Amino acid sequence: MASVAAGLACLLPLLARAADGAPPSLEELARFSIEELSEIEISSVSRRPESLRQAAAAIYVISREDIRRSGASSLPEVLRLAPNLQVARLDASRYAITARGFNGTIANKLQVLIDGRSVYTPLFSGVFWDVQDTLLADIERIEVVSGPGGTLWGSNAVNGVINVITRRAQDSIGTQLQAEAGNTERQVTARRGVRLADDASLRIYAKSFERDETFTPSGADARDGWRNTLAGFRFDWGRDADTLTVQGDGYDGAIRQGASPDVSMGGFNLLGRWNRRLADDGNVQVQTYYDRTRRQAPGSLGEVLETWDLDLQHHLRWGARQDIVWGGGYRLMHDDVSNIPGVAFLPAQRDLQLTNIFVQDSIALNPAWKLTLGAKLEHNSYTGLEFMPDARLAWQLNPNALLWGAVSRAARTPSRIDRDFFVPGPPSPPVRLAGGPDFQSEKLTAYELGYRAQATNLSYSVTAFHHDYDRLRSLEPAPGGGFPFVIANGMRGQTEGVETWGSLQVNPDWRLTAGYTYLWKRLGFAPDSRDTNLAAAGDDPTHQLFLRSSHNLRHGLELDLSLRAIGELPNPAVPGYVAVDARIGWTVARGIELSLIGNNLLDQRHQEFASSAGGEFLGRSLQAKLQWNF
Repeated sequence: MASVAAGLACLLPLLARAADGAPPSLEELARFSIEELSEIEISSVSRRPESLRQAAAAIYVISREDIRRSGASSLPEVLRLAPNLQVARLDASRYAITARGFNGTIANKLQVLIDGRSVYTPLFSGVFWDVQDTLLADIERIEVVSGPGGTLWGSNAVNGVINVITRRAQDSIGTQLQAEAGNTERQVTARRGVRLADDASLRIYAKSFERDETFTPSGADARDGWRNTLAGFRFDWGRDADTLTVQGDGYDGAIRQGASPDVSMGGFNLLGRWNRRLADDGNVQVQTYYDRTRRQAPGSLGEVLETWDLDLQHHLRWGARQDIVWGGGYRLMHDDVSNIPGVAFLPAQRDLQLTNIFVQDSIALNPAWKLTLGAKLEHNSYTGLEFMPDARLAWQLNPNALLWGAVSRAARTPSRIDRDFFVPGPPSPPVRLAGGPDFQSEKLTAYELGYRAQATNLSYSVTAFHHDYDRLRSLEPAPGGGFPFVIANGMRGQTEGVETWGSLQVNPDWRLTAGYTYLWKRLGFAPDSRDTNLAAAGDDPTHQLFLRSSHNLRHGLELDLSLRAIGELPNPAVPGYVAVDARIGWTVARGIELSLIGNNLLDQRHQEFASSAGGEFLGRSLQAKLQWNF
């Protein structure tokens, strides 16, 4: 707790030096109707603004109000609100997050973006969730797309896309201070937004966070506590047809690892985005960013990754019926791994490049039917050129109902763990595991059929899907058996499932939300494969059920209840569980809000995931949060 208090003390001088701005008034709870919610503009399905009701994809939007009322303190916990995601926590800091299966601590089929910046690592084509964070109050919305998105977002967007979009600086003028404390977590945040001119605004923020240890199966302290401190800024300028955004973040954190020295991680990023509005609702956008991450685990591997990225996009209308988005980009990733004798990436340093060009055309066949065709050509350093096409057909049955279908092709290109990983690293004999020099991209062909409808007080979405996977990762023994095992593409399979969710506005002050997912997975090996370990393809529940109630009571009180029922995991086996979370919020005075938050209230502790490195038990938590806006 002392380090959190020290973090807040460091933030106050920054706020004092910020230029004065007019403090905002405390907004009343947004009582959006279901119809208004369906008109929220999203961009993850077509890389251009469109209303949620017209999006021909399985997309769930987590709103800023959802985040506030969830009581969540970190980005991975916020993602539990999306019923089309699988979110499981292993210990104090590690998460397994994916969509439509193949979940694990190194899940590799999900593209994650924060304000247009990709946060996946080429080390294993996944995400280090312990360093992905921002000030949650400044998130405008999170768009969660389940299903392939490779045509627009490239490799890794195989089973889904998570797009975190933060608010413009001019939408957060004033000061916000927040403190949270309880039996498992402590956190302080500070944010200051100022208007520099009529057309320019600046926001700065900082956050210090601590989470206590989880439990071993015997109930002992797992000694895996996690802390992280981050700070950042966002500058927005806009005049006539031009807008400019410059933003950046920096962080430093540590994770306990038993009796060994702490794992340390840190990094920073800087992003710039310029947008010019053209005639006929078109626009041109140029975005570039630099990202540097560092992770060091004493006694294990260390990594420094530097990423340079440039992205160009042009949106135009062609005639009365065609809406076209096209563009391209280039990314350079310099990965530097500090090897140890038992485990090595060879070569230790590698430059990886991604170059792409894409186009997507939405064609209005008539007032009710729309056909969308798209394709991306992407060149990577391992396998060369990859082709990812997509076709979607949408039928607007009436103003309040949409029926859509899609056929898509996506690829998960090789990561360093697929090509460059050795255990132990040469020259230590014998090599037991070796990266596959001929490992190719994993392939997915997806078929989807969805229906979305709304009424005055009811909105719901249903999607059925069938996924065919080819060239999935396998572990093949050497000819004749024995070592080394080589990483190859010997697994294949299918998944099928249903995703459904909906919201009911019972009355102006009470909203109910529900979601359910069913996933069936069948995997096998190619005839020439000698692998037998299907469990390496992830550990997924067949059933997931989510219920949430948000109720505005009298005298400025809010009551939020949520339940999630997660089915058992097959291998490693983890029993199914039911968890209940609750939040009571009270507007004490103008600009001052007090919340009491309880998580995992039904049982003293439960396990959500397990891996070869273990999986700890999560305990019941009680937190108090105080937020002051002025």
